[in-house]
Amino acid sequence: MLRIKICGITQLAQGRSIANSGVTDLGFICVAASPRYVSPANRQALVPELQRQVNCIGVFADEDLKILVNSTKAAGFGSIQLHGQESLEYCQNLRQQLPDQEIIKAWRVRTTQDLHTIQTYSPIVDTLLLDAYHPQALGGTGQTLDWQSLDFQPAIPWFLAGGLNPGNISIALGQLHPNGIDLSSGVEVSPGIKDLNLVQDLLAEVRKQS
Repeated sequence: MLRIKICGITQLAQGRSIANSGVTDLGFICVAASPRYVSPANRQALVPELQRQVNCIGVFADEDLKILVNSTKAAGFGSIQLHGQESLEYCQNLRQQLPDQEIIKAWRVRTTQDLHTIQTYSPIVDTLLLDAYHPQALGGTGQTLDWQSLDFQPAIPWFLAGGLNPGNISIALGQLHPNGIDLSSGVEVSPGIKDLNLVQDLLAEVRKQS
């Protein structure tokens, strides 16, 4: 089954509605510089309730390992997404400290070499994620990857991210076969505020592909 992750959740009511719509994962941004940032106190208010409905993913970038581990335990995330330049050693240490959490390693793709680099994480993490590169932002930029020329067949499951929306998801899934899709700005009114109608449109388009 295709995993559908809506990232950048900031409100409990929207999180509930999206969880009830049929998605599999909700993402919570734990990077203070992001316009979709959710504070530790708000994570602890949002995640435990929503985790009962869907898998909740904490998105971190180059965070101190101890802080990440404590934040994950405090919020109750089911999965951790690493969206920075985390090393293989960092991922190994994280695996040792949080053996029960899914670890997703994201990579912002600029060249074909990036596709080789991210696959070196396959023996350590559970899932990979490809995102579009932007020089100033880690994600949620609306920029897409070049799906037609993307040759990516890793040994473990992977998410496709980067500029996906209800209008182009059919094209993306027609050219690629990811195990999951990850959307943020493509279903938003503004950063962190989701458009529930766009979420429904997305799910309708995904159903056409199955």
